[in-house]
Amino acid sequence: MKTLFDLRGNRRLTAVATLAGAAVVTASLVAAAPAPVEQPVAEAANVSAAAPARDLAFALPMHEEVLLQGSTTGSYFWDDSSGRQGDTGLPASGKPMQKGMFASPSWPLGTEGYVFYNGRKAKFFIGDRGPGVPSDSGIMLDIDGKTFAELTGTEWNENTLTVSGELGHIPIQYVVTKWGPGPGLRGEPMPFSSGAWRS
Repeated sequence: MKTLFDLRGNRRLTAVATLAGAAVVTASLVAAAPAPVEQPVAEAANVSAAAPARDLAFALPMHEEVLLQGSTTGSYFWDDSSGRQGDTGLPASGKPMQKGMFASPSWPLGTEGYVFYNGRKAKFFIGDRGPGVPSDSGIMLDIDGKTFAELTGTEWNENTLTVSGELGHIPIQYVVTKWGPGPGLRGEPMPFSSGAWRS
């Protein structure tokens, strides 16, 4: 019999499986002698960036499914069409620049998920394209500047569109929970030069 822990370990958990698994675990606990209590699941804020990828599923809301997970390097950006700091104009999705909007060189626009860094978690949606040339060197996500500042414990400067401190790139883990309907390719991130963003 699979326990709820086993079901979550498979990272293919749906709301129905959660309810069914919970019922099985509850029924077996009532029918059997007292069993040892499992340690509580770590809160999302305590998930280490170096945690095994399978453990990241425990930091997600119960109704969300892990479709893809991995690690990459993240940079930051803020494209508000002001022309400051290399701003290239409005995001590719046509939505205004905002906190939680990330850029991917290949994932479909509208894709959603979470990133983890140094015990911190942030929700994202893909609303723009990038990084460009840096993606050929393995920098596969552009994080909005406000979220980048929160993840790194630094400050966001609204006037200069920069993050305080020395960090411009950070190692992150990511989890995709929903593929977007826009152009792009599902699966492992690919460099901008691959042209996957056109698909």
